[in-house]
Amino acid sequence: MKKIFLPVLLTSAIMIVSCQGKGKPSEASAQEEKANTDYKPAFKGQTRIAPVKTTTPYAVEILNQNLGKPWGIINLTDGRFLITEKTGFINVVSADGKQVSKIEGFPKVDSKGQGGMLDVALDPEFKTNNMIYFVFSEPFGDGNLTSVGKGKLSPDMKNISDVQVIFRATPSYDGDKHYGGRLQIDKDGNLFVSTGERSDKQTRVYAQKTDNYLGKILKITKDGKPAPGNPFMNKPGYKPEVYAYGIRNPQGLALDEKGQLWDIEMGPRGGDEINLIMPGKNYGWGDVTYGIEYSGEKINNGTTQKAGTEQPVYYWDPVVSPSGVTFYTGNIPEWKNNLFIACLSGQHINRIVLKDNKVIGEERLLLDQKERFRDVLNGMDGHLYGITDSGKLYKISKK
Repeated sequence: MKKIFLPVLLTSAIMIVSCQGKGKPSEASAQEEKANTDYKPAFKGQTRIAPVKTTTPYAVEILNQNLGKPWGIINLTDGRFLITEKTGFINVVSADGKQVSKIEGFPKVDSKGQGGMLDVALDPEFKTNNMIYFVFSEPFGDGNLTSVGKGKLSPDMKNISDVQVIFRATPSYDGDKHYGGRLQIDKDGNLFVSTGERSDKQTRVYAQKTDNYLGKILKITKDGKPAPGNPFMNKPGYKPEVYAYGIRNPQGLALDEKGQLWDIEMGPRGGDEINLIMPGKNYGWGDVTYGIEYSGEKINNGTTQKAGTEQPVYYWDPVVSPSGVTFYTGNIPEWKNNLFIACLSGQHINRIVLKDNKVIGEERLLLDQKERFRDVLNGMDGHLYGITDSGKLYKISKK
């Protein structure tokens, strides 16, 4: 780990200087935390992998401490950031974090509990059409649901126009949890969208059913139609937008350098997962899990493996509460193609080292900050960025 020296105020940013050496808390202690269960992993390395430690010196800066309730972060094509605000809008933030301006004109959101304005993505032709896509929890029917919208940003980035809701993850439900809400655009311009199963036991069953959109990974076009080649196209009893199912609360989606889709989702008490998403596959929730109910009761009699369901590539028990994720391609060579995960209850940024789609190392970064990290960004400038529930924007860069 790194030693973190006392913060030094540098203009409007706070620089936290890092160097090599022994630090607290140790990586080993994270591996020795008491598990909630005595469940055995399906294969070696599926959980509690050996810790690794970054050897490259890096610096940590807090660029902004007053972002409200940020949820998703991406780069604009000029290096500025779009950062969603949970209460219902999106901010444009300058590359140095100093200037923040609000974009007006978004649909109403239901921001109770875990809801709000969630993720955002640029159209592949953004430089010419100024179109963005966004996920939000929309008041609808007798409750709310996870919806996908799109619209055109004004040249001055102050307004969004031509707003359309292109997809709604029905059924609507009167709850305030497990919206999922991440968004990724593939090389063909289609949208991957993650949806949660809305948390409660009466909605949990929807994750295993294929005639609805709860607890799913969806793949849609930029107009909200089923993407060509989807696995359940024209199959009775299956919604054609469904790409994969059996998902709990997926707040992380990322595409790797090969174009493979990875889902990181929150488990119950134990059982946070990293999944490699394949078309048409069932990822088990709520029949299969390495976690237990919050009450301590077993789920489905403690079933951790079941024919016809996929095993997670990796799981945590106890949980780290993973949210946004990114694959790193920046300026620190030993981090290349590593998976970085913003962790909420774990209060760190998790670094996962992969080889042949298997986890071979884990590192917990910025534990000393004691922040609930909500999303991470592989910045276009080669640096890693993170946003926190307390409203901070972090920059992590090679020294």
